[in-house]
Amino acid sequence: MHAVRVAARLRREVQPDVEMEHGRYGEFKVVVDGEIVADAGAMAALGVLPSSRKVVEAVRARIEGNAGRPPDKSTTS
Repeated sequence: MHAVRVAARLRREVQPDVEMEHGRYGEFKVVVDGEIVADAGAMAALGVLPSSRKVVEAVRARIEGNAGRPPDKSTTS
């Protein structure tokens, strides 16, 4: 459920193309241009996840850092 709320907030505030993928139990990762920008790590199994605010900040930082750069060819089809 947390991932759904984070994805909705990203769509609202940052407006990237957000795709969700099902992972294993206890897995929570946010990937931008093939790079993990937020990862709950082992704590995810205990329900300790990064806040949506921290995820949005990490995604914004990654997007702004990539401004003007061509997309990573390994993540495009």
